[in-house]
Amino acid sequence: MECKYSFYTVISEVLAYSVLVIVCILIFSVLVVHARETSGLMTGYNNVSMDNSHMFLSADELVFDSKTGIITARGQVQIEDGGNKIVARHVTYNKITHRFTADGNVEIVDINGIKVYADKIDLTDDLGEGFINSLRVETRDHIRFTAESAERSRGWMTVFNNGIYTTCQSCDYKRGKPVIWQIKAKRIIWHKPTETIRFENSWFEMFGQPIAWLPIFEIKDPKLKRKSGILVPRLEHTTGLGVNLTNSYFWNIAPNYDLTLSVTEYLKRGMLIQEIWRHHLESGFYNLRFAHIYDHDSKDSPLGLDTRNKKNRYMVGTQGKFVINTHWIYGWEIMAQSDQNFSRTYNLDGYSNDVHRSQVYLTGLADRNYFGVKFYHFTLQENTLQQDAILRQDSRQPWVLPRIDYTFIPDARVLGGELKFTANLQTIYREKTDRSSVHKGIPLNYLTDMTMTGTSVRFTVDLEWKRSLISNYGLVLSPLFSLRSDAISIHPDESYQKIDMQSDVLRSMATAGLEVRYPVLLSYDKMTHIVEPVAQILLRSDERYAGQLVNEDAQSFVFDATTLFSRDKFSGYDRIEGGSRINIGMRYSGDTKNGWSVYSLLGQSYHLAGKNSFSSDKIIGTDSGLETARSDYVTMLGIDDSNMLSIAARGRFDEKNMSIRRGEIELQKQWKPLAVGLQYAYIERQPSYGYAQNRQEISARSSYKLDDKWQMNADAIYDIFSETLVQTGSGVSYQDECFGLIFNYQKTRNPGERTVSHKWNIFLSFRTLGDFGSKTSFLQ
Repeated sequence: MECKYSFYTVISEVLAYSVLVIVCILIFSVLVVHARETSGLMTGYNNVSMDNSHMFLSADELVFDSKTGIITARGQVQIEDGGNKIVARHVTYNKITHRFTADGNVEIVDINGIKVYADKIDLTDDLGEGFINSLRVETRDHIRFTAESAERSRGWMTVFNNGIYTTCQSCDYKRGKPVIWQIKAKRIIWHKPTETIRFENSWFEMFGQPIAWLPIFEIKDPKLKRKSGILVPRLEHTTGLGVNLTNSYFWNIAPNYDLTLSVTEYLKRGMLIQEIWRHHLESGFYNLRFAHIYDHDSKDSPLGLDTRNKKNRYMVGTQGKFVINTHWIYGWEIMAQSDQNFSRTYNLDGYSNDVHRSQVYLTGLADRNYFGVKFYHFTLQENTLQQDAILRQDSRQPWVLPRIDYTFIPDARVLGGELKFTANLQTIYREKTDRSSVHKGIPLNYLTDMTMTGTSVRFTVDLEWKRSLISNYGLVLSPLFSLRSDAISIHPDESYQKIDMQSDVLRSMATAGLEVRYPVLLSYDKMTHIVEPVAQILLRSDERYAGQLVNEDAQSFVFDATTLFSRDKFSGYDRIEGGSRINIGMRYSGDTKNGWSVYSLLGQSYHLAGKNSFSSDKIIGTDSGLETARSDYVTMLGIDDSNMLSIAARGRFDEKNMSIRRGEIELQKQWKPLAVGLQYAYIERQPSYGYAQNRQEISARSSYKLDDKWQMNADAIYDIFSETLVQTGSGVSYQDECFGLIFNYQKTRNPGERTVSHKWNIFLSFRTLGDFGSKTSFLQ
């Protein structure tokens, strides 16, 4: 339960419900008196109900004084009306002054579960004037408020005298023990016209100890989602920037648009000014963001070497997303900045990633059909000096103008099978090439995975048909036919010496394939096993123009068990797998009677005829395991039990000596308080990919729940070949109904280096009051 500034809101609602119930009592009493005018005193009057009013009253005595106009109910008074309940020892209503009182352990429970406890209530029947003595309020969402008295005046202002507000543990609160936090104020004023709550002469306390004194502290009515005002200040410390303090003002201009202005003072750098404009429309939203700093110490910048001697630094960004109808959406995300590391240096929300993609897009989705068009550009936020052109990577990033994807799968079967049509158009402009066309001083004779300056356009269409047939003996036959065509145009801005680069070409690829599976079910003693041998043959022509065309989207390639039975194992469209190939594997899945389940796959691929697209004279595909006639063996294994244990393993083994070339093992186990995870990864060296050394590391992570509120975490990553503890981290977190705490520490180091970086993260959350610090957790 937490401390909320909603005392006034809660109390106003409670007073309203109280008055509603009391007024109902008075009305009922008047009706009863008029029905029995001859009775001045009625004793033993217990259960009374009126069908018209749907109100129930129970009391020991009910008295009406016709001379004074006072109606009195005494002794165990209980009233129920429309889900609202009130209990008191004594209730009176004055028909002349229109004022009612209730005293003697007054308890009110409204239809929403709000409970009010008071010694005495004295209010007008319109809630315009009155007071409540010794008040305590508890809401269904665990908000608690106490006050010596509460006064209501002019019908729109409520004043609470000597009030305490908290949302913390109810048992401690009721026993008078110190709670985690609370607010004490001499006066708390709820002003309905301005929808504000003001604390006068208030103290913020933790565990009963005063922490901060605020002479005047004003917040919005908690009922409101948005209101203009000063936001909670934020104090941070970061390496290189030092201590900084952020103050922000939120301007609620209208219900659907607002403006936030922030000023952050960096002791070492200067003053960072930020502006965020947000606008929600009926069909979507957009925002505009601007940040600027006059960096008076940029000549000594440890975080961004590219920023040295730059004084005026800024960023302009915008995001938007709109729904056209149930099928179509368009949007954008654009960033422009004065230098390549400004947003990352100052950790601007939404723009601080190492790689940021600016894009404009339109997407459509209906059933299984998809259309998307995107214009985008990558921005790398890096620390490289401007003059180090060889190391700088941002200027080498392409402009995609545009990329269009279309997929159409008709609902109707075609020759008993599924037909799928795919189209892709990609236009790329690059200012600088990613890699030189000269390797070790020798001009290359093919493009391989090298990108180029200039413009390249590729248009691809692919038509695929596949069907599954099951024989009477359980044999599954899946024929496949596909036809793909590409139109490619390349216009470089410079000469590439001996490279036989094609400019305008057409290429095509026809594929005929057949997959044969024969699943066998074995069941005995409440255990089931499925063994399924699989064979797939793909017949096709050779890949044309390999090494003579630009490769932009097929440079990321991994051959493992997940891609063993793929028709085209390349990751993108710029490369196309050619040559005839057969893929063979064995699948197994089983469930045991004691809760264990196992899944595994073992397989190998064979190049049958034609030119192997993964042969060693092309960099993409080298060391992939597919460059020889017989591929490496690929396998995967998954094990789960009913006691939260899971094991996953994937590997690729040399086809000659079965030595491991790539492998991963992951283990997770969870007990009731403890959860652990271990992961091991090994990748054999791949010089053509830029990795001259083997890569091997082990990582571990754990979490331990001390109880329902406290949890501890730890993690570590160790690079085996460089014998470097790359990362260590630890943390602790606490969360209850009113307070949250996250504290993390992380130490990182690059493999083989001595330089160590440290990160400290602390986050405090006071429910209904605000959050302080960064919520980012280093432990995942």
